[in-house]
Amino acid sequence: MRTLLAVAVLAALVVPATLSAKDKDDRPQSSVSFTVLKDDSGKPIRNAAVVLHPVDKHGKQERTGFELKTDADGNTHFDGVPYGLLRIQVIAPGFQTFGDNFDIGQPAQQITIRLKRPQGQYSIYEKHDGSGAGKTGPPQQ
Repeated sequence: MRTLLAVAVLAALVVPATLSAKDKDDRPQSSVSFTVLKDDSGKPIRNAAVVLHPVDKHGKQERTGFELKTDADGNTHFDGVPYGLLRIQVIAPGFQTFGDNFDIGQPAQQITIRLKRPQGQYSIYEKHDGSGAGKTGPPQQ
């Protein structure tokens, strides 16, 4: 049991260090706060996974990263994010996955993300705009 606890503590210390391990070039660091909300109602989403990945100067996602979980108010926070491009992905059950790049360039930054419910599947057999599409049966020749 002690060994398992020691491994968990070591992992908690090593993962954040790897997020900024390549950034020992004295770049300034930011304190970034996240709020994850439902797009339709504005209510917070609890236990959403907020995944952070640094992006290099060539636009490629680095292999290091860090995952945070939102609290009951839809908030989470991470200190020590180096300035530069950060790819953020948010995953929550029952919502569309969100992903985008954010430019981190301030000592403190607040990012609010609104997650949408999944959309219905698009079908070519349903009428969408009144253009005559959506007839059932084989195509007319």
